[in-house]
Amino acid sequence: MRPARTAEVAAVVALCADAHVPIVPQGGNTGMCGAATPDESGREVVVSLGRMRAVRAVDPANATITVEAGVTLAEVQQAAADADLLFPLSLASEGSCTIGGNLSTNAGGTAVLRYGNARDLVLGIEVVLADGRVLNALRGLRKDNTGYDLKQLFIGSEGTLGIVTAAVLKLYAAASTRVTALAALSGVAQAVEFLRFMQRALGDRLVGFELISGPALRLSRKHHPALPDPLPDHDWYVLLQASDSATASPLAAQVEDACARAAEANTIVDATIAQSQEQADRLWALRENISEAQRREGPNIKHDISLPISAIPAFLDDAGAALLAAFPGAQLVIFGHLGDGNLHYNVAAPAGEPAGRFLANTPVANRIVHDRVVAAGGSISAEHGIGQLRRDELVHYKAPLELELMRRIKAALDPAGLLNPGKVL
Repeated sequence: MRPARTAEVAAVVALCADAHVPIVPQGGNTGMCGAATPDESGREVVVSLGRMRAVRAVDPANATITVEAGVTLAEVQQAAADADLLFPLSLASEGSCTIGGNLSTNAGGTAVLRYGNARDLVLGIEVVLADGRVLNALRGLRKDNTGYDLKQLFIGSEGTLGIVTAAVLKLYAAASTRVTALAALSGVAQAVEFLRFMQRALGDRLVGFELISGPALRLSRKHHPALPDPLPDHDWYVLLQASDSATASPLAAQVEDACARAAEANTIVDATIAQSQEQADRLWALRENISEAQRREGPNIKHDISLPISAIPAFLDDAGAALLAAFPGAQLVIFGHLGDGNLHYNVAAPAGEPAGRFLANTPVANRIVHDRVVAAGGSISAEHGIGQLRRDELVHYKAPLELELMRRIKAALDPAGLLNPGKVL
């Protein structure tokens, strides 16, 4: 089904509820955990929000934008830019992922350090409930202390509690100055030290702080050889983004000075600063093309984890040693959003090993990685959600009381269990 209006979504859901037919909401199909994929029964109705493409309102004075669920993230960014404002959520898939999907998974991306996850960017929401009724809470208020914040139940619930059809999103002042820099480092402990150094130097003008392992960067260049290689042959890299909405900002000079001082202190080995937007885009392409390069290279066992930033160096040492002991010759492809503690921690097959045989080791690799993540106070899913892929892992690691409360909420809002069954719980 491809409804074009909220009333049509509500009608479809009401009909399915009456007929006891399960529903799978679907956005841009860019998810990583199978949350928008129906089962093999052929009985589930897929409700695609792709035709709900309206930007309902832009309110520059209130710094908000109201959009429907099928609007792509790039389109929201452009609508904000047209009003000389910024919608800061940014993902590699922003040209095809949709706002409904972004909210259903509480998407993160590269600017969480400064602006937070998707749930931090939502003021109001419109949701079709499991019985077809519509919760209209499209309020553009930054202060509303009238009871439970119901919208937060639906954000991150992956369509298991209701179908998001529209949202009021926060906007920010557009950046007048942007600075992108790539730094080379000898280790992850130095990257954590560099993060603290740059936060002290730049404050909240530090927007993104991406950790990239040497193997990950080389893999990106292998499959995209036209990309730059300004700092070759280092073990670790940090790609940072800073921005300032003030006019005539000295930000570029401040970033250059901070990098120079970090090099003098042996926190970083070297750094290069983009001198144009084209150069900045090409440095970001190194980071954004890692996942595509992995796909071309072959299947790998993927982990989307988060840890306290202080725990990341020890975790990487411990988990890496355990994985290489279990799978000699395996390749660790590590990158992610160090500024908010989120790593994409991927294990590729040793050279020459058939992909199918290696992927059969996924449960063992997951246990090695996830045991150490949880022991360090981390999470087995940072920004991709649970879906079908990590459902069993959630049961293994989530506290029984947390699972009980989640099931009680599910039963209260979807007593027949028709919304996206088999996902999350």
